[in-house]
Amino acid sequence: MAHYLVSGGNELSGEIDVSAGKNSTIAIMCASLLVRGEVVLNNMSHVQEVDRISELLGSVGADIDWLDGNTLKIDTSGELDIESIDKEACRQTRVSLLFIGALAAHKDNFTLYRSGGCKLGERTTRPHRLALGELGIEVDNQMNSYEVSSDNLVGDDIIMYESGDTATENTVMASVLAEGKTNIRMASANYMVQDLCHFLNEAGADISGVGTTSLEINGVDSLDDRVEYTIMPDPIEAMTWLSLGITTDSDLKINNCPLQFLELEMEKLKVMGQEFELKNERKSENGHFRIADIQLIPSELKALPDKLSGRPFPGVNIDAVPLFTPILTQAEGETLVHDWCYENRAVYYLELKKLGANVILMDPHRAMIKGKTELFGNEVIAPPAIRPAMAILIGMIAAEGESVLRNIYPIQRAYENLIDRLDDIGVDIKLKE
Repeated sequence: MAHYLVSGGNELSGEIDVSAGKNSTIAIMCASLLVRGEVVLNNMSHVQEVDRISELLGSVGADIDWLDGNTLKIDTSGELDIESIDKEACRQTRVSLLFIGALAAHKDNFTLYRSGGCKLGERTTRPHRLALGELGIEVDNQMNSYEVSSDNLVGDDIIMYESGDTATENTVMASVLAEGKTNIRMASANYMVQDLCHFLNEAGADISGVGTTSLEINGVDSLDDRVEYTIMPDPIEAMTWLSLGITTDSDLKINNCPLQFLELEMEKLKVMGQEFELKNERKSENGHFRIADIQLIPSELKALPDKLSGRPFPGVNIDAVPLFTPILTQAEGETLVHDWCYENRAVYYLELKKLGANVILMDPHRAMIKGKTELFGNEVIAPPAIRPAMAILIGMIAAEGESVLRNIYPIQRAYENLIDRLDDIGVDIKLKE
């Protein structure tokens, strides 16, 4: 089984660019099914999760073509055969649920196989089913599949049962081609939802309220048969490199950081004593987001005076919470991390103890992390969740001595060309087969 071999404890330097990551990318790839034509996506990340969605799209009849390393063309103009969908690719990625909203306007009845993804406790589909039901889409949970049926999609007033990212994306996709107007309240306003909405508007949709928790969607008969769009840089990847630079106390510059989705995280770090400079503030390539480069300055850190917890945007991103944990091992004092959103994720923070971290699990949702502690190398099996796995890798890079990280597929799902990018900033890491 492939694993990472890390020789840690080195101070890093140089620059690292933030890529599009996976979350915006895969949602927009699924939305290509609504276009029924040619979609060209720029600034693509070629990660495992993108490969899984490419397999799904290809299995139902879409043509997938990499024009170069970061530009992907998806042609969905042909006949789609949902019955031939790749079961194994469904099993490996939870975002395959987005095929429900993307296909409901084109297919009256179809079967979608149960999805996988990160193991974070119960991840119910109830918010999806309740919202989609308001539009006329019935999703029947079976043992190994979802049986989807719809007749005529009609817009409605929808209150999201849960302000989840994927549930909101599914509802937006289904609403775009529904008859009449749809109002979605308590919608997620997170970055990937905003990026999806901007993409759909570029394709001819009529969505207003983007960036708020109230979306108004006027249904259209069809979308344009060709659209080109540049995906935004991913703020969770930006937070990953911030965590790496801060945990290793390094003079590191992180380029292409989407500011409005990192401002509170940066404020928390500022309160902890982290110094940094914002440079070259500008608009993203797609014109919708504020981007800047962040220069980290090695700093003495102290624990947060209050607990750290995530929440739907605007707030500390729920996916950023695990990436704070290696930083907290290097901050003087105690910090309570309240990871309320998932039943099991806080348990994974205990794996940092194998590297010398002082972590006490208070209950399934809360962990106390005490710093400053000296980290040392060890062998660890990465948990089956992307961000906790990456937090452990960051701890290994900061730790003195050699470490081995096994079960690296969760990291490969979301981080592109990782070995070369880390090598460029001074990380001694090798991929071993």
